Amino acid sequence: MAPPSAPTDTIYAPASGFGRAAICVIRLSGPAVRRALAALAGDVPEARRLVLRTLRDPARGEALDQALVAFFPAPHSFTGEDQAELHVHGGLATRAGVLAALGRVEGLRAAEPGEFTRRAFLEGRMDLDAVEGLADLIEAETQAQRRQALRQLEGGLGRLAEDWRRRLIEAQALVEAALDFSDEGDVAAQVEEQAAARMAGLEGEIAAALASAGRGESLREGYVVVLAGPPNAGKSTLMNALARRDVAIVSAVPGTTRDAIEVRCDLGGLPVTLIDTAGLRETEDLIEAEGVARTRAKIAGADLVVWLDPADAPAAPQADPTAPVLHVRTKADLAGGASRGALALSAATGAGVDALLAAIEERARGAMGEGGDAVVTRERHRLALERARDALRRGRAALEAGDTELAAEDARLAARAVGSISGRVDVEDVLDALFGAFCIGK
Repeated sequence: MAPPSAPTDTIYAPASGFGRAAICVIRLSGPAVRRALAALAGDVPEARRLVLRTLRDPARGEALDQALVAFFPAPHSFTGEDQAELHVHGGLATRAGVLAALGRVEGLRAAEPGEFTRRAFLEGRMDLDAVEGLADLIEAETQAQRRQALRQLEGGLGRLAEDWRRRLIEAQALVEAALDFSDEGDVAAQVEEQAAARMAGLEGEIAAALASAGRGESLREGYVVVLAGPPNAGKSTLMNALARRDVAIVSAVPGTTRDAIEVRCDLGGLPVTLIDTAGLRETEDLIEAEGVARTRAKIAGADLVVWLDPADAPAAPQADPTAPVLHVRTKADLAGGASRGALALSAATGAGVDALLAAIEERARGAMGEGGDAVVTRERHRLALERARDALRRGRAALEAGDTELAAEDARLAARAVGSISGRVDVEDVLDALFGAFCIGK
């Protein structure tokens, strides 16, 4: 549900984490910020300077805390509105007391999730793609994710999309000019030729950006590695060794693992999800059969399948994954050596584990890069650019067929698709979902 957006609303919320801490930052934004500061801090401090003030409950006159107070007047603030920050001590009682006092100031209400950032977007302080970059930066777990999110927050995709949109509008204007000069054959033909050349160039640039979309989306979501193989192949033991803690039950009884166990880890700065799965075999046990079905589903969605076979047993028949497969012979300490084309390791002794991690990292890095080159990081971006690319293809074909009016419409549709990336058009349907995913206070 969208938060209220009446211009008289002034919102407040803690912007730092919950729990006991040294400092808690409470943010305010809206037209009643000055009145709230006067009520709690006694006055409105000089703009953009931290000052020490005693905060008091305006209804009771009781001292609540000694805090640092900052005031950011509109429009030079994150939200574009009058904004303030109260840096109070982080005890639970102190924070609760200050928030309760703010709630008693007329015109103030608690903020909804993401409402500060939503106001920044609605005030034109941020494009929608930059908002998404901020959300990804908050959620980033690895250095590569941080680099990619920061690049988007700084406008890497937004600037490119705006340049494309501007040039698409120019191409549309050329096509419409050709319509205006349709009775002057030579002039119309020259203008259509210019429009077709611009559309072809833009189509190529957008196609190049789409070529890196898989890397950007994979880095944002994480690289999925599924440990698969027959029962008692050492999958759970290896999972514990890779996770460096006991996350899976290890047993000599075949079929112990029934459900998939997932662990997120940072591998060389890249986000990798390791999934331990049930051993693949035919079984009449209904619960184990469900585990096998779930294993097959995880394999189908994997970026990499690490197929394990015990070195002291014949190789088991493999599933037929669509993802790349890394063959590993386990329990090398019991029956040393490895078959051709497979790594050999012993999760019990640690031998070969580093080599396996290096092999996984190499494949993950090849699939995701370092977080600095991909400009398309979300499915929404990719779908918008695919619409633009397809519209340009149709438009060029229409020009070749002499359907100038259809070409003009396709150029308009391409510009509209690209404009949706930065939030200039067609974004209402994504706003609630996007801002609702932010924490309160952001």
